[in-house]
Amino acid sequence: MALIDKKDSPLFDLHSHSLHSDGILRPQAVVSRAKENGVTTLAITDHDSISGLAEARVAAAALDMQFINGIELSCLWDGVGVHVVGLNFDTGSDVLLAAIEEQGQARVARAAMIAERLARLGIADALAGAQEIAGIGAIGRPHFAQLLVNRGLVPNTSAAFKRYLGAGKPGDVKQLWPPVARAVEWINAAGGVAVLAHPEKYKMTRSKLRRLLTEFRAAGGQAMEVVSGRQAPDVTRSMAQLAAEFGLYASCGSDFHDPAQAWQDLGRFEPLPASCEPVWTCWA
Repeated sequence: MALIDKKDSPLFDLHSHSLHSDGILRPQAVVSRAKENGVTTLAITDHDSISGLAEARVAAAALDMQFINGIELSCLWDGVGVHVVGLNFDTGSDVLLAAIEEQGQARVARAAMIAERLARLGIADALAGAQEIAGIGAIGRPHFAQLLVNRGLVPNTSAAFKRYLGAGKPGDVKQLWPPVARAVEWINAAGGVAVLAHPEKYKMTRSKLRRLLTEFRAAGGQAMEVVSGRQAPDVTRSMAQLAAEFGLYASCGSDFHDPAQAWQDLGRFEPLPASCEPVWTCWA
């Protein structure tokens, strides 16, 4: 698959993570790597957190990059855990700051529930271990996955999700998250653009995904990710068709977490199809 490397073309990466959630690099390092990869406009979208944005913004300004405020909110729709990205919002919004506090409390409660379920399987002290791995980041399942790897219970984090933490597994706790419509409401109240993150990753039937998009649009959602990391051309075409069908702007991003994961490296994805209306036209 060809990679984007045209230095004279703007390159937007509007989905990435730092160690303020489940990434491994400081925000400044994420910005630096994005610059090296040719990204001209970057959004860091840490899970339920904006604590890394100030550092990233300073780093981006020093490198003459455009930086867009971002966040990825965890939420629930029809029993399925989904994510809504917020872009270009006011970080001082009282509504958003209260929402982040609420999400943080839910995340801590969820982590305790995950640890309790793992304890029933004979895996003791998982909460403390996961918190240590998370450090300053918002604790989540990837930190528990790394703990299971560190203890030699699984060979890698993918196996941790398949056995313990993925959908339908003991550590799959999602009932504490708010409805999608509420997450969209928070983003809109902060003056941002609500984007349905990586819809193809939810493994829904086409009819169910259409229902999600219908409700997301009705709630005030404005965009969806048409391109998320390296993906098959037919997936891109399918997502572009849905964006057009529902009148949604198209977003794109790597969903970067770790430099070792080449399929999600910053800026290394195919461009949006020409038929799409890019989400950045909302604030251009």
